[in-house]
Amino acid sequence: QVQLVESGGGLVQPGGSLRLSCAASGSIFSRDVMGWYRQAPGKERELVATIDSGGNTNDADTVKGRFAISRGTAANTVYLQMNSLKPEDTAIYYCNLHRPRGIYSDQVYPRNYEYWGQGTQVTVSS
Repeated sequence: QVQLVESGGGLVQPGGSLRLSCAASGSIFSRDVMGWYRQAPGKERELVATIDSGGNTNDADTVKGRFAISRGTAANTVYLQMNSLKPEDTAIYYCNLHRPRGIYSDQVYPRNYEYWGQGTQVTVSS
């Protein structure tokens, strides 16, 4: 099992910055992809950014040039640096671990599996 714990959310003025952290516990494998998603009130959850074990990233167009995802020196930690924040960035931000189907150690995952953190609120307002 994997557990994800986010931290770093809060209230910030437009144009400000925040850094979110996600710590994963449990068995983490090189094929796992970690990322951040967000959900604003009345909207569906959407991708923000992902990063794989090789450091390859994928960012949503809405955050390119403003947000940066990275991994810590410990492979089980992921960060989201958010700069030039806008009111439309207001949402609950969720850490995600995507595990592709396959065999991991002695466990079989017959389908893709998603792990989620509990979420952290980010509010951008003056």
